[in-house]
Amino acid sequence: METGKPLAEFLRARRDLVQPEDVGLPGGTRRRVPGLRREEVALLAGISNEYYLRLEQGRDQHPSEQVVDAIASALQLDDESRTHALELSRVRPTVKKRVVKKAEPVPDGVRMLLATINTPAFVMNKYRDILAANPLATALDPALVEGGNRLISLFTDPEARSYHPDWDDNTASVVAQLRADIGADEDDPRFQTIVGELSLKSDRFRRLWARHDIRGTGSPTGVINNPLVGELSLRREKFAILGTTSLVLVIYHAEQGTPSADALTLLSTLAS
Repeated sequence: METGKPLAEFLRARRDLVQPEDVGLPGGTRRRVPGLRREEVALLAGISNEYYLRLEQGRDQHPSEQVVDAIASALQLDDESRTHALELSRVRPTVKKRVVKKAEPVPDGVRMLLATINTPAFVMNKYRDILAANPLATALDPALVEGGNRLISLFTDPEARSYHPDWDDNTASVVAQLRADIGADEDDPRFQTIVGELSLKSDRFRRLWARHDIRGTGSPTGVINNPLVGELSLRREKFAILGTTSLVLVIYHAEQGTPSADALTLLSTLAS
């Protein structure tokens, strides 16, 4: 994984995704790049070719907000990706060698709450480590177990596709959310370990990671195919846990009176 020049890597990836026709330029069959040429981005952004080349090569990593905004418009970035580009361009203080920190503990009160909630619920951090889960969450999806990692199981567990009929959308969403959560902090050791492992083990992850998609929040709904009770269409709520830096309480629930609600009740009975 390339590090140290996050803005350059981001610009190259996003340029490859924009087709000439998308911005009113002729396409043709003799193009040697998958998306726009560098000079085309420079033209659309109103900056010199050499300056844009310096940005993509990482020789200039801190352009002005006006320049970033112009390039974002040229690359047709949405608001989240535009904000991400601005974050990557900001000057950050030099940080000494990072060390792996211990996992942030789940507050006792939240663990007590998990034990009383009669619906699947778990706590994860920004790396998607599962730090706590109630029995119904594990019954719903065995990957939701304390000590597991949501990302690694989703991309490497052979059973993940069968449990997640929306696996393609789910994987794309979770990678874009990871990009948003990490931001410019790519030297984080835990982050590098996860990305490195998944890059080696999953072609799907490598392709998605190379796109540099950014998504701050995921879909509020999800589909899980449980072997005991069948397919459930569930809502997914996320609550930041006060007093922690990145812990999130995730709760799945079903609309009352639906087959999914009945299936969740049945699963609760079986799990207990």
